[in-house]
Amino acid sequence: PQIEALKMGGIEVITDVSICAEPTFSDFERIITHAREFNPDSVVGIGGGSVMDLAKLIAVFIHFRMPVKDYTGIGLLTERQTHLVCMPTTSGTGSEVSPNAILLDEYNQEKMGIISPFLVPDTAYIDPDLTHRLPPDITSYTGIDAITHCIEAYTNKFAHPFTDTMALEGISLISNNLKRAYDNGGDQEARSNLALGSLYGGMCLGPVNTAAVHALAYPLGSDYKIAHGLSNALLLPYVIEFNMKAAEERYAKIAQAMGIKNSGSNREAAKLALKQIRNLMIECQVPQHLKDIGVNENSIEKMAKSAMKVQRLLRNNIREVSLQDAVNIYQKAL
Repeated sequence: PQIEALKMGGIEVITDVSICAEPTFSDFERIITHAREFNPDSVVGIGGGSVMDLAKLIAVFIHFRMPVKDYTGIGLLTERQTHLVCMPTTSGTGSEVSPNAILLDEYNQEKMGIISPFLVPDTAYIDPDLTHRLPPDITSYTGIDAITHCIEAYTNKFAHPFTDTMALEGISLISNNLKRAYDNGGDQEARSNLALGSLYGGMCLGPVNTAAVHALAYPLGSDYKIAHGLSNALLLPYVIEFNMKAAEERYAKIAQAMGIKNSGSNREAAKLALKQIRNLMIECQVPQHLKDIGVNENSIEKMAKSAMKVQRLLRNNIREVSLQDAVNIYQKAL
């Protein structure tokens, strides 16, 4: 009924976005053709990260008739003429405040990023009420995605005080409220805190972006069609384990943000942070191993090679990741 009311008011509603894990270039071409016929004054993306990423690209390319594939990379877009609004219905991707949009290249089975300040919406409305009916599993997957943004921003080669403040606050809000929202989707306080924590994580994506967790998670989305949040959740503990010796003090601060009391060394505190993250995932029934989602040993080398192509993210990682390192992380996660 709401959609019919909008249409009666002269608003075109696109609801045929059938996406499993990530929007593809074909999804985009199908929708942009439809949108150009309508020629809107404004574009509003209401949904999860995939929906908002598409809305952001539609707002740019509706009057900019160049192949979107030519603009994968950083800073290649030069304008946007259409007003853009985003309203997230999950607490996860932070796309509503980020300069990023991700599309899947079906031909090469690789995720491609378009990054530009022109993809930052003019307005973002963060309304926790829109997340109340989110199923428990999507709540947990998107929540782990959001805390991953904060953790990867804080333990980042290019971290700085501005993003550190938001990242630590995001970690605190998400880690202390995700289980509550998972248990009771109508918990207004928990949903509000998750939404704010996700927003903080999204605001970190422009200045410093993510790192090895996201890079290694990409092949899970492209090869196995695993949702983005779950892909990150499956890799997060193992990348933390790999990174820990390069940033023990930072992971100790993460432990503090999570409310962990520790009077020992930074290393001990960092280990407690990792244990807490694993416990949170277990409490929210997030799969713990790649084999749980159908990944097998034979896929690891291919995934590792694919992940190594995502240098725009790997270059941010606090510890350099080689091809063999990627293989080892996948094997531990398996």
